[in-house]
Amino acid sequence: MAALRRAPAPARLPLALAVLLVLAAVAYPLTDGAARDTVSWTIVLLGSAVSVTSAAAAHGARTGAAVLGLVAVTAVAFESVGLATGVPYGTYSYSDALGPTLLGVPFLVPLAWLMMAWPSRVLAGLLTRRVRPGRRQVARLAVAAAVFAGWDVVLDPQLVQAGYWTWAHPTPGLPGIDTVPLTNLAGWLLAGLVLMTLLELAVPPTVRVDAAPLLVIAWMVAGGALAHAVWLDLPGSAAWGAALTAVVAAVLVVQARRR
Repeated sequence: MAALRRAPAPARLPLALAVLLVLAAVAYPLTDGAARDTVSWTIVLLGSAVSVTSAAAAHGARTGAAVLGLVAVTAVAFESVGLATGVPYGTYSYSDALGPTLLGVPFLVPLAWLMMAWPSRVLAGLLTRRVRPGRRQVARLAVAAAVFAGWDVVLDPQLVQAGYWTWAHPTPGLPGIDTVPLTNLAGWLLAGLVLMTLLELAVPPTVRVDAAPLLVIAWMVAGGALAHAVWLDLPGSAAWGAALTAVVAAVLVVQARRR
């Protein structure tokens, strides 16, 4: 709470929303049935709100609105094509639990993309800040796409387990994950690269350390790995989440030692 008091006024709202998201994420493995569905919606709504308000705090309200619109349109485009053709993710279908749809895509899905996209970009900016200026933009795009896809490696098995969607051909998958195919990872890398390129063209890179989106991604991946290991019986995605967290932590440690 001290961090909230010290934060500049425009940053307080996204940071407060991020704290509420962490509390909701803690509740997820402790619930089931309709209550868990409500928690899932709460997490996604809070996460998307963190992204919009964080972008607005860093670059202005128009940028926050631009991020919302750009991510939503890109998400619906990729997901509707994916549903109709199986490209680029593989063949899958959504359950009715996710509620109303647009072009077959539940409204919750573009909001989940928004929850993931902005923190992925902010973290990529942090991880590539010591790359030489001439190579930094390309590195930031590649890392942002990889972070975006890596987040889904942890999230997707959890939501398949919850019954929100199913894969027609879930194998072959990553070692330890037999419910999500490798084609999904390839699709997320492609979608992430397209989305991050569009964001790069539309929004200036964030140069300051932005606590709210970093808290969201840290908790959802590292905390998600813990929940998968202890409560959700998803050891494979738990291991991948722990490995991805370790890689990011190692890069940040190396950066700190080079100051």
